[in-house]
Amino acid sequence: MHASRYPRLLGDIGGTHVRLALQMAPASRIEHILTLPVAEHEGLLQAIVHYLAEVGAATGVWRPVTGCIGIAAPVLGDHIQMLNAPWAISVKAVQQALGLHELRFFNDFMVLALSLPALPANELRQLGGGAPLPGMTKALIGPGTGLGVSGLVPALGGGTWVPIAGEGGHVTLPASDEAEERLLAELHTRYPHVSAERVLSGAGLVVLYEAHARMAGAPAEALSPADVSQRGLSGQCPHCVSALHSFCNLLGTVASNLAVTLGAQGGLYVGGGIVPRLGAFFEQSGFRARFDSKGRYSAYMASIPVYVIHSAYPALIGASRA
Repeated sequence: MHASRYPRLLGDIGGTHVRLALQMAPASRIEHILTLPVAEHEGLLQAIVHYLAEVGAATGVWRPVTGCIGIAAPVLGDHIQMLNAPWAISVKAVQQALGLHELRFFNDFMVLALSLPALPANELRQLGGGAPLPGMTKALIGPGTGLGVSGLVPALGGGTWVPIAGEGGHVTLPASDEAEERLLAELHTRYPHVSAERVLSGAGLVVLYEAHARMAGAPAEALSPADVSQRGLSGQCPHCVSALHSFCNLLGTVASNLAVTLGAQGGLYVGGGIVPRLGAFFEQSGFRARFDSKGRYSAYMASIPVYVIHSAYPALIGASRA
């Protein structure tokens, strides 16, 4: 990438936080990383202006001349409307207001997918499977504020990768046994379409907790996603424990469907903010067994390595490679 495009603004916009950084030259390290709450800023432009002032890059040699930003929303043109946050963005308006020569937006998980070949091995926790097959598709799924889904496909001839920009978090959630059929029936009394994201997300943890409480005939407390995780991991609330088990099992099903659809013998990667925080609970859960459960294709699935991403800012790495 030509040096005239630097310094370069890098961004990762989720439903809860926006992470911004600078890259001063091609192949140089990512620096001046700052995480800002989405709720504390009227829009992206205001957040970037705040960031540039905070790191001393509003003027002078550090001021960016181009930018690349991943955002948790479909990117289909100049107008971008976030689904899990109130921001509406005009790419051209932001570019002009900042005086950038170029500003590119991509779906956040498309950008995250670009980081996969560059992530250090010590920032990946393998959960079953064998070794990844070189040059084979990599699948990516990540529960956070929403549910991100992507993949990285090798280009014909090798040497380069092509990321997938999709909205796979909104596929219809399937049931794998009678218990999940009852759970989905309960969810359908509240939601006309039960997508994977409806339960495989921060808000989804609360949805699962409330559903398990109702099915047990117990009153549901007003809990946050962090409350459900904490009470489930500590074992102090049986309905929270059930919610976490359902979360892990259902994630195994959705991840398995993604991996078999893409032929992801290069590995299935789990990103997002929820799974790394579940730690040993997730590793000992039914996720891997459910991932492998594909009947005649179970041996095929069992060979696919699953990696939980523990990198601090993987999407910024991806943005630097876009």
